[in-house]
Order: sequence, then structure tokens, then C-alpha cells
Amino acid sequence: MKLKTKIILLAVCIALVSTGCKKEKIEESIGLETPDDEAKEIQEEEPEKVGVPSPLSGIYAEESKINRRPVAIMFDNHNGARWQSGLKDAEIVYEALVEAPYTRYMGIYLINDPESIGPIRSARPYFITSALEYDAVYVHVGGSAQAKTDIKSLKIADIDGLSSSNKVFWRKSHKKMPHNLYSSMEVLRTTQEERKYRLDGEYKPFKFNEDDMEIEGNIANNIIIKYRKNNTTEYNYDTENKIYTRKKDDKFHIDESDETPIVAKNIIIQEAKTKVLDNEGRLDIQLTGAGEGKYITNGKVIDIRWAKTSRNDKTIYTNLEGEEITLNPGVTWIQVVEPKTEIEIE
Repeated sequence: MKLKTKIILLAVCIALVSTGCKKEKIEESIGLETPDDEAKEIQEEEPEKVGVPSPLSGIYAEESKINRRPVAIMFDNHNGARWQSGLKDAEIVYEALVEAPYTRYMGIYLINDPESIGPIRSARPYFITSALEYDAVYVHVGGSAQAKTDIKSLKIADIDGLSSSNKVFWRKSHKKMPHNLYSSMEVLRTTQEERKYRLDGEYKPFKFNEDDMEIEGNIANNIIIKYRKNNTTEYNYDTENKIYTRKKDDKFHIDESDETPIVAKNIIIQEAKTKVLDNEGRLDIQLTGAGEGKYITNGKVIDIRWAKTSRNDKTIYTNLEGEEITLNPGVTWIQVVEPKTEIEIE
């Protein structure tokens, strides 16, 4: 073969190889997803919001449930009562001290109807002060002398285990008395109707973001609140799901009904003046007036202030500029603490 012919053939081969490479690159580039495509895909995967947002949590639910009156339920938190059933279904939960060294919970319910709720325990005046904010039907079993007086004088729509039949409250055998009294939301709602308590609530809702939002603050991936010796509440941030999982006294806090973890989207730490009233260790916790605290969500924390002008008024939580904080949609835990309480946030 002549040299000139060889050169021509070599040039043709190079051109064909080059064209094939270019074609491959073009095909590869067509297959690649741009950042805009990825964002569009994520947006399309977001679940459709059905119904209307709950005034307690910002979670969407059927309008018929949203229009109901909230129910506030006292939960036992003694070691012999753990774990609680139906607590995961509350949209707001308060934790506050009772007689040393214990704390107690009050769950506020609107959109969820747990089949098993308990163990249910007694009332305290400061929990009543918080329940009044939601115009709630107040569920408890007995209470301190002052709590009983308040329930009567304030004409609270209450359902008391001491004056209700065993069709409304019942004992379970897997725990010892008095840490084994239970009910269900279906029964409580039926009792509400039978006693002719108003079915709709009149109260001011929280402010919620339409979608999940970040806040500018300090890191808050781990929170430890030391209520008393051997009485701690801990939250750990789950970065993947953007929620906090709870521990109580170094044990993972789960719901008795299905062993799912107790979680929070929002955590409010509210400092309130506290003093011991009697030899029984009963407390006076000042939830009217004003004080300081912290708001925690999505791994960040900011300093806040709170104010409540009367027992019936809503507690307003504001940032240091005086603007009411807007919560992210989800469950909120309100940790009421003494100002001197040791709190670790990191």
C-alpha cells in the first residue's frame, strides 16, 4: 500500500473514533439530571396537604377534627407508671415538676384519637393554668386541694376518674395502683357529649410556618434538662428526619401502645418561679406574669421571653426583639423549669 493511501485511511479511522466519543459524551450529558431537575423531583414527591392545619401543631387534618374542642390529659410519670400509652398522639405536651423528685405530663389533643390513654394521674393548679389556654376538657383523677377548688370555681369542663364509672376509666393489671388507670379518646369524647360540655373550643392558636423553616441560632443537637437528682429529660436531634427523640432518666422514651419513640419538632423551655407550699412538697409554679426561656427546632436554639397576663389568657412566646415566635409544623414539648435548673445544650 502506498504511503499516501495509508495516511488517508489513518485519518478516516481517527475521525470515526473521535465522532464516536463525541456521540457518547452527548448521550451521557443528556442522561444527567441538573440541580433544577432534582429539586423539581423532590418537590413532586412531597405529600399533598389534605384538610386544614391544626391550631395546636400546624399538622393538616380533617376539618371536622380541627373544629373540635381540645382535650387536656394528665399523665403519670412515676417510675412505676412508665411507659405512657397514647402520649405520642398529643400535639402539645407540658412537663413540669410535682412533688419531689417527680415531674408530670399534660398532653393536649385535637386531631388524634388514641385507643389507649394512660396512666392518668391527678391535677395540679399550674397544669390547670395551662389547660385554660386551650379551653380544654380537662381529664384527671383527683388532685390537690387547690386544684379541686380551682376546677369548681373556674367551672372547668372536667372528667375526673374519682367521680366517673369504670366505663370511663379502668385499671390495667400490668402495673400496680395507682399507676394503672387508663381511658380512650373515644370514651372521653362520648363522656364530653353526655355531660353536655361544649363541643367546640374558643382559644388562640399558635403561629406556624406553612412549611418547615430553619432558625438562626446556636447549635442544639443535644439538650439535657436536670429537673432533680436522678430526674433528667434529654433530647437528641435526628438530622435525617429533623426531629428530636426523647430520653427520660437516660432511657429512650417510647409509647407503651406500640413502642414507637416519643419525638418533638419544637421544644420550648419556659422558666417559671417555683416554691414549695407544704410538708407534702406541693408546689406553686407561677405561669402568669413573664419570664425567659429558649426555643429549639431543627438543631438550633434561640433565647426567648414569655408573657401571660391572666390564667385564661394565652402564653405568648417572643424572640428578644419582641416578635411572637413562629413554630414549625409538628409536635411541641413545653418544658417548664425553675430558673435555677441546670440545662446543657450543645
